[in-house]
Amino acid sequence: MTIEDFERIAKFAEVDSEAFTLEFINGRLRDKVLPDGDHATIQEWLARRCMTERPGWGLHGRLLGLKVGKDREGRARPDGTLAPAGNFAGQGEWAAPEGVLMTAEITAYDVGSNRRDREERPSVYASTGIPLHLIIDRAARTVTVFSEPDLNLGGYRAECTVKFGRKLVLPDPVAIELDTEELKQYVR
Repeated sequence: MTIEDFERIAKFAEVDSEAFTLEFINGRLRDKVLPDGDHATIQEWLARRCMTERPGWGLHGRLLGLKVGKDREGRARPDGTLAPAGNFAGQGEWAAPEGVLMTAEITAYDVGSNRRDREERPSVYASTGIPLHLIIDRAARTVTVFSEPDLNLGGYRAECTVKFGRKLVLPDPVAIELDTEELKQYVR
C-alpha cells in the first residue's frame, strides 16, 4: 500500500467511524481505538503537567497525526505530541515531526494495542528522531520514558520506568518532573 492510498482510506474511515482511527506504521495498516474516560483524563493530566511547567508548549492529542519513520512514510496518531506552541501551524492533517519534543501513549486494555504501544511505537518514534517517548501503562501501572533515540537502530538507548505513585524526571529537552500519584485513580 502506498502512503497516498493509506491517506485516502484513513480520511474515508474517519468520516465513517466513531470507534477508531487509522494509522500506517512499518508498512502496515493499524487501527487505534478511541479513548475511554480514564484514558482521556490521563491525557488531560499529562497536558496540565507539561503546560504548567512549560507554558510555551502544547500537548496535542490524537487528532494531530505525525509523519513518522526514518523515511517519514509512516503515519501515527500519538495520544500526546509535545511541541512548542505554534509548531504545527500551517501543516495539514499529517504534520512533520520537526520540533516535536516528546510523544506519549496511554495504553488501552486490549492485547493488540498494548503490544503496539510497548514495542512498535517506541521504535518508530525513535527512528523519526523524536527525543523522548512516554508510555503510561495502565495495565502494569507504570510510566516509562524512553530517551536517546538511535536513528540507525530504530530504538531508544535509554529508558526509565516507575510505578504509579513515584516521581519520574523527564530528561532534556523536556526536563520536568512528573508526580504519578494521581494516576492510581484512573486504572481498573
